[in-house]
Amino acid sequence: MAGNLSNSSLSRLQALNGVFPVFKKEGPTSADVLNALKEALLREAGVTNPNPRKRKRQCMKMGHGGTLDSAASGVLVVGVGNGTKMLSAMLAGSKKYTAVGELGKATDTLDATGTVALEKPFEHVTRADMEDKLKSFVGDILQVPPLYSALKKDGQRLSVLLKQGQKVEAKPARAVTVYNITLQDFSPPLFTLDLECGGGFYVRSLVDDLGKALSSCAHVKSLTRTKQGPFTLEDVLHEDQWTLGHILKVLQSCPGTDQTTAAHSEVNPGTDQDNTL
Repeated sequence: MAGNLSNSSLSRLQALNGVFPVFKKEGPTSADVLNALKEALLREAGVTNPNPRKRKRQCMKMGHGGTLDSAASGVLVVGVGNGTKMLSAMLAGSKKYTAVGELGKATDTLDATGTVALEKPFEHVTRADMEDKLKSFVGDILQVPPLYSALKKDGQRLSVLLKQGQKVEAKPARAVTVYNITLQDFSPPLFTLDLECGGGFYVRSLVDDLGKALSSCAHVKSLTRTKQGPFTLEDVLHEDQWTLGHILKVLQSCPGTDQTTAAHSEVNPGTDQDNTL
């Protein structure tokens, strides 16, 4: 009976195709979350001692549609089976974030995980000043990605190279799109932004640039992705919901999802999609 149940679960797992959102908490990397999800599903299907990081014969293909910083939380879109082909649309589509920034301190990583590299007065900054400066960051703008990022040089992430003590040059400024920014709260030194942007945008760079524009400095204290593509925080599966049953329910409500074709591919960590936040 247990064997039949295991075989049934494995068959359903192999047939998964589509995209669905999970909640990424602060701490683990996006790849860590993906691997934990794979392990939970393989364990439920009766695949013993799964090691999702190794390229070995398994029963599904899975990737995510855009890296979230390890210190960030929120919506992480996952593609499974043929759904991995849909992730490029998630990378290019609009995303929404809530960011809490702190004036007066800049860090080397541009967020709270880094070392304070600069401190400047911020008492002169008013709410009106900040709202005025934020207008210049809306629309099609040029942005320099942070050094500590998922971007790569010679196949290695810049953040990894920096941690190894290697010298890394900043990537050139590139065009990004910001659809809107709202200052939700202003309680110096803290402030809260809600924003919607396109692919390739870094909230950390925005907050750093905003601090400079205000003749001070700033870094991101906390960051939450509240929406990616059609998915919001209300739609995400939390860790205790990483089961075949919950995922099937979400996939059934996914536009364009096809549950009739089985995907007998290898679990491939290389399908992880890097989005530059």
